[in-house]
Amino acid sequence: MEYLNALQSPVDDHKPSLFELLSEQQLAALLPPTLRYLLAVATHRYPRYLLRILNNYEEVYALLSLAVERYYLRTFGGSFTENFYGLKREKVLSINGGEIKRTQLAVPDEVRERLQLGGADIWRNLAVLVGIPYLKRMLDESYDIHIAPTASLLMSSSIGGPRYLNRDELPPNPTIKQRIMYYYKWFLRNVYPSLNAAYYFSILAFSLGYLFDGTKYSNPFLWMIGTRMRRMGAADYRAIDAVREAATTASTAAGRPGQGLSGMLHPRTFYPRLLSSLRILLPTSIFALKFLEWWHASDFSRQLSRKAAEGLELPPPIVSGMDLAKKSSAGQNSWTQSSSKRDLPVSSITYLPIFTVPPPPSSDLCPICLHPISTAAACQTGYAYDYKCIFQWIEGTHERQEAFMKGEKMSEWEDDEREDDVGDEKEEQSQSKAPKSREGSWESGKDRCAVTGRRVLGGTSGLRRIMV
Repeated sequence: MEYLNALQSPVDDHKPSLFELLSEQQLAALLPPTLRYLLAVATHRYPRYLLRILNNYEEVYALLSLAVERYYLRTFGGSFTENFYGLKREKVLSINGGEIKRTQLAVPDEVRERLQLGGADIWRNLAVLVGIPYLKRMLDESYDIHIAPTASLLMSSSIGGPRYLNRDELPPNPTIKQRIMYYYKWFLRNVYPSLNAAYYFSILAFSLGYLFDGTKYSNPFLWMIGTRMRRMGAADYRAIDAVREAATTASTAAGRPGQGLSGMLHPRTFYPRLLSSLRILLPTSIFALKFLEWWHASDFSRQLSRKAAEGLELPPPIVSGMDLAKKSSAGQNSWTQSSSKRDLPVSSITYLPIFTVPPPPSSDLCPICLHPISTAAACQTGYAYDYKCIFQWIEGTHERQEAFMKGEKMSEWEDDEREDDVGDEKEEQSQSKAPKSREGSWESGKDRCAVTGRRVLGGTSGLRRIMV
């Protein structure tokens, strides 16, 4: 299949196969997430300098791509990744058939000069190479943030109980920014899915047409700007060598004897040298990443790490703040007795025990209400709850939490689960005949997982509905 195009048109050796173009597109698509990951790792060490760049990564990457792609289009006739695969871009002649095969064989240098990209063609190709992918990434990200299915929001109301809150609804007396955001979300919800489908279907149609030699363009955007992909020939390599010799001569003139480093950093030579070095950096980085992937996946690295850890004797961990937690709960005999029977989580901020519930005896039951789960929702810790229960628990308004913090009997829940935890408190309450509030000596579990007591990032927005 790789040589299908060459078999259909054996005279045209400069027409690349569809599989070459797909390989180049996959490499180009891997660059943005790879650089984002490397930037995120570096930001953990130097957040003061790199956090703002990471927050505006798409804009920074688009500007850098604009500079790099413009240089490669002007110098090599193709983009950065296209030049790596030996491909270039050229204009399509407005003649019958658009091919001058005999002229290409006779005078290839003149044909190359006639078909190479001009100033306006370069900017049109930059719009296809940089502008459209940037717009596509921003729309996809906005769709995932604003329109993708998320947990529905329940707001407690004094009239009629909980009600559904629609954040996308236009508020009364909206500002200009709110109106723009409302229509933007309407576009993402109603128009963008069809537009996205048309985008991929048009690329598929042009790819099939290019595969069976029905069109000269591998995607619709090249057809719109009148540019097609070609393999680089001998005339192209001769022209590139001439450009390199001219650049070497210019660097020699810029760096005269005695100038030293200032001659190497001259603006006329430093910028081309830096961008040309990316041709060597790309295959080197690919080799390095593949080597690291093999290293972490092989048994050799695990054996080395195991042998290195054999001679290490680590002391047992010491949990800071436990003494303070015991002091703050002095007089609360229930906590000291229950901690010996059941490991209760302790807050690292207030050093108070956190009210939690044990896991249910069956996965079909909600750990909070102990009833069969009707609308399943998963917490970040991996436990599944009934959505209404875990939503109210994270909000701190569940009746089980409120009854526990007030010291009241929790009917169907308290009979068997907390006899050991709050036994002494019950004896004190029975003697005083009045419920004793636990405010200040316990945490209710607000903003936390009901079973583990771990804090849920994002609050109720961190919940995920489970579709069964």
